[in-house]
Amino acid sequence: MQIPFTAPPEKKKIAAVGSALVDICLTESDAFVTGTGAAKGGMTLVTNEQIRNLVGQSANKPVIVPGGSACNTILGIGKLGNPASFIGKRGNDDLGTLFEKGVRAHGVEPLLQTSATPTGNVLSVITPDAQRTMFTFLGASSETDPASVTPDLFTDVALVHVEGYLLFNHDLIRATLEAARQAGALVSLDLASFTVVEAEKALLEELCAKYVDIIIANEDEARAFTGLADEPAALKALCAKADIAVLKIGKRGSYIGHGDTSVTIGRMGDGSAVDTTGAGDLWAAGFLYGLVNGLSLEACGKLGSACGYEVCQVIGAQIPEEGWERIKATI
Repeated sequence: MQIPFTAPPEKKKIAAVGSALVDICLTESDAFVTGTGAAKGGMTLVTNEQIRNLVGQSANKPVIVPGGSACNTILGIGKLGNPASFIGKRGNDDLGTLFEKGVRAHGVEPLLQTSATPTGNVLSVITPDAQRTMFTFLGASSETDPASVTPDLFTDVALVHVEGYLLFNHDLIRATLEAARQAGALVSLDLASFTVVEAEKALLEELCAKYVDIIIANEDEARAFTGLADEPAALKALCAKADIAVLKIGKRGSYIGHGDTSVTIGRMGDGSAVDTTGAGDLWAAGFLYGLVNGLSLEACGKLGSACGYEVCQVIGAQIPEEGWERIKATI
């Protein structure tokens, strides 16, 4: 299926707006997650001290890398060679410096405000089934000034990608989507977590109706948003909310819908995974790269699957160079 739009030749850039967070990836047991009282596979907002305490309860050493949903996506887009920028706010501290250096290293322009508040970070607890349960301290990332997100940030941008976690900041997500619309950019929204969808469903409905061109969800997020467990029915419901709808179904692949038609993308490789942290974010990177570069929806989906598969073979959301070489060979 051909895509329903093509970005103008002079506009290939993708901008992402989201939380500037550092990922702290920790492998642990199911019992460890149960002991936290959090819903496995979900996201819980916590304090910086609570994250430090949880890390201290584990005998395992965490992997620390730049993160955040929209940031993971835009870093992938940068590694694929597409012009890209990231808008957010970091703390004026060591983690903030690590974050900004990581963004630049991926070929992405960091448009970052700074704050005396500590840089936000996420503890991602990875269980033996490769599922991740997240504990998030938003820190400085929650202080991004909505008034600073203006249409001039997107004058050369084809598409603005927004993470669902921004739904917790009503003023910021409204300002971002309005600025994108005024600049003539397309808007993609990744629902990010079923817990976010459940908490902000009314706002999500409103914003999809007014601004969103591309909606990306996994099974749990789609169920929370549409109320439907049946995958074809959920995809159809998502298609009613955006021009293009994506329903990711884990290692089984994904469905991509546009209007009354859909494409099924099969699984990549053997479906194995070491860690699913960043899988959906990197899937979105490949998919959105394909969209602005004129690929068919099927080709976009296959590229997304390649990115999602490769990141699942490592701990954290950073694909090694040999992985990127394999991905680029599929384009």
